[in-house]
Amino acid sequence: MVILGIETSCDETAAAVVEDGKRILSNVVSSQIELHRQFGGIVPELASRSHLERIIPIIEQGLIEAKMRLEDLDCIAVTFGPGLLGSLLVGLTVAKGMSYALRVPLVGINHLEAHLYANFLTHPHLRPPLVGLVISGGHTELVYLSGERNYQLLGSTRDDAVGEAFDKVARILNLGYPGGPLVEKAAREGDSHSVPLPSVHFKEDTFDFSFSGIKTAVLYYVMNLEKKGVSIPTADLAASFQEKVAEVLTERVFKAASLKEVDRIVLGGGVSSNLFLRSFLEKEKPKGLKVFFPPPSLCTDNAAMVAACAYPKLKAGLTSPPSLDALPNLNF
Repeated sequence: MVILGIETSCDETAAAVVEDGKRILSNVVSSQIELHRQFGGIVPELASRSHLERIIPIIEQGLIEAKMRLEDLDCIAVTFGPGLLGSLLVGLTVAKGMSYALRVPLVGINHLEAHLYANFLTHPHLRPPLVGLVISGGHTELVYLSGERNYQLLGSTRDDAVGEAFDKVARILNLGYPGGPLVEKAAREGDSHSVPLPSVHFKEDTFDFSFSGIKTAVLYYVMNLEKKGVSIPTADLAASFQEKVAEVLTERVFKAASLKEVDRIVLGGGVSSNLFLRSFLEKEKPKGLKVFFPPPSLCTDNAAMVAACAYPKLKAGLTSPPSLDALPNLNF
């Protein structure tokens, strides 16, 4: 079963061809980082215009690399949320048109679910039950997957998404955009215990996250040093921030795994490519607990994960109607 995946939820235009939900025949991603770098963040109008320019050539390239023709496709899978409305509509409109013209099923995919399914592409032996953590520029969601397509949202961020916090800290430290890789790089030269940063505590027992306080503490620390005319210890601040974020994520996800009595955790989303976070989770994990990550190429937005996520839905007959609409605020 050959599925074409299309992903345009944010600032990557992507197309992939995946066979039987596991074998990646092609996975093409066109990034808009250089376009948005001058603004220090994503400009939605520019993102959607760029998708319009790139989507057809990217799909054509995906088919060429997969050595497939349009007639060989059995299904069109496309992200319909969450994301930027204009960006989502570009991919969704093209996918609907292709589905209609080729007379093949259309399967709408939740972008968050797809990030978790990236793990099944590289770890095909994985099976629920498990706990999943989606961490990216726009999302921080902790879920319990009790069975195929059965999700329970356990917690989410109450303010900044973890990737958003990385971007803002990078801006505070004048590191540039996108913030995640730049903070990680700077942190390699720093002492993660040199700058005390606050831990996040809620009055009630919860799996929710909060990163705004940690980010604000970095801001005030920098402002205080600037008033005194003292140089900013950029590497130390980056390292301290990164470790505090890793502590928060680790505490929540391990607590969830214990509560749900599972021995497998999967991560997805751009922040899960952070090598420090990966090593921190591996180092701190309780005995008997296994942690799985996709390769970095499948952590950031891509269409292979969209096609992989569509496969079990297609097998179960869960196709989408032509009236499928974009849902920018979709959750699990």
